[in-house]
Amino acid sequence: MTKRSAAGLLVGKATLSPLRRISVALTTILISACSGLGIGVGPCAPAAKAPPPKMDSSGVGSTELPAAATARRRSIVLAAGCFWCVESVFSHVKGVTDVVSGYAGGRKEDANYHQVSGGQTDHAESVRILYDPTQITLGELLQIFFSTHDPTTKDRQGPDRGHQYRSAIFYATDEERAVAEAYIRELDASGHFDRPIVTTLEKLDVFFDAEPYHQDFVELHPDHGYVVQWALPKLKKLEHLFPQRFRAKTKPE
Repeated sequence: MTKRSAAGLLVGKATLSPLRRISVALTTILISACSGLGIGVGPCAPAAKAPPPKMDSSGVGSTELPAAATARRRSIVLAAGCFWCVESVFSHVKGVTDVVSGYAGGRKEDANYHQVSGGQTDHAESVRILYDPTQITLGELLQIFFSTHDPTTKDRQGPDRGHQYRSAIFYATDEERAVAEAYIRELDASGHFDRPIVTTLEKLDVFFDAEPYHQDFVELHPDHGYVVQWALPKLKKLEHLFPQRFRAKTKPE
């Protein structure tokens, strides 16, 4: 993706390939043109709220676990394209206590932005979401996940293309895998999306935090061109689709 720091310098990778520049430029032109014609594509597409999952994890109002267990913080690692966008969305969800941008699916040796963004690793740009299961469940987080990105495009979100931008759920427990698998089957069977879901389910080995300059990027750089074009529309979708879950501040009170 075309990521630039506040100083205007490219963040991470020093240069982008000509093909990559063309892809980002053409996608931006398409979005602008379609928006002017009233045709929704990308972040401008009509918002569609995914139906809630029938199967969920133990959490809000649960009587299956003792209070001490349900009060513990839990985490889930999700990938849905640019981690700036995904981090920003879940940072504004009530019940979420912290969100960290990072890398999952690859090795420690190449868990850095230069190699990951260049498509040289098995990593996906991901976020680790820490949440309070007494306030929000895994199923509710996955409903937001599937409502704020396109899970039917393989290795692509918006202008960002490559395996590092895949849609993925990195599960750490059998329960997380079961909830995610069941929900994907439900969504495919319901016909909610026009095409089959290609979100991958991957066993989480290690999550690696991204470089400090990637953390809270949308909050710190709201006027950044990429943020304005791609991240802020996702926040508007979140607020529109989940008004009772949306919080204006990125940190819980």
